[in-house]
Amino acid sequence: MSEHDDLDRAALAASTRPGARAALDALPWIGGAIADDRDAGLFARWGLSTVIDENLGTAVLPRALFDELHDRAGVAAEWPHGNAGVLHTYGYLLSLAPTPYGLKRERWLGTALSTALGLAPQALLPWRCGPSLLARATSAASTLLRSPAVESTCSVDGRASRVALSAAHGPAALAYEVAPAPGADPLLVTMFPVDDAEAALAGFEADPRVRWNAV
Repeated sequence: MSEHDDLDRAALAASTRPGARAALDALPWIGGAIADDRDAGLFARWGLSTVIDENLGTAVLPRALFDELHDRAGVAAEWPHGNAGVLHTYGYLLSLAPTPYGLKRERWLGTALSTALGLAPQALLPWRCGPSLLARATSAASTLLRSPAVESTCSVDGRASRVALSAAHGPAALAYEVAPAPGADPLLVTMFPVDDAEAALAGFEADPRVRWNAV
C-alpha cells in the first residue's frame, strides 16, 4: 500500500468528525507535522483562504476535516474561511475534489513545483523526513516572494496584493500574498506551478482582485 493510497483512504473516511480524527491518526506524519508547525508558529505567517474552490464553486474538503485540521493547528476558523497554510498543505493532501487541474495534492506530490523553484524533484514530498511540508512551503514561498524573476503588485480594497513568479516565460512557480487589512503586512496565501508565466501574470494584472481562494 503506497502513501498515495493512504491519503485516498483517509480522505474517504473524513466526512464525519470521528472519521476525520481517525483519518489523521492513521497518518501520524501529518499529525506530527501539524503539531510541529503549531509549536513553531508557522500558521501565523499565512492569511485567510476559503475552502470553496473558485473553479468548482464547491468545497474541496468536508466540514468535519476542515474543523479537525484547524483544531489540531490551534487556529481559529469559521467555515468556509480558514488558515491558508492549513488548507493549502494538509487540507489539499486530503482533498478528493476533481478540479480542472487535477487533485489539489498534486502540487506537493508531483515534481513541477519543486523543479520550477529550482529544488530537487521530490523536495516537497509531504512525508519526507526533516522539516514539515508547511515549513518547506513557507520557506520556498517566502524566498520566491523576496527574489522573483517577475512580480506584480496591486491594491484591492486598500490591501496590498502581490504575485511573484520564478520565471518570466514558460513553466514557473507562482507565490501569492495578500495583506489582511489596509496598511498591514502581507501574509502568504498560496504557491503552485503554472505552465505559462506570462499568461499567469497577464491574468493577474487584467483582473487584480483577491483571488486563488484568498479571503
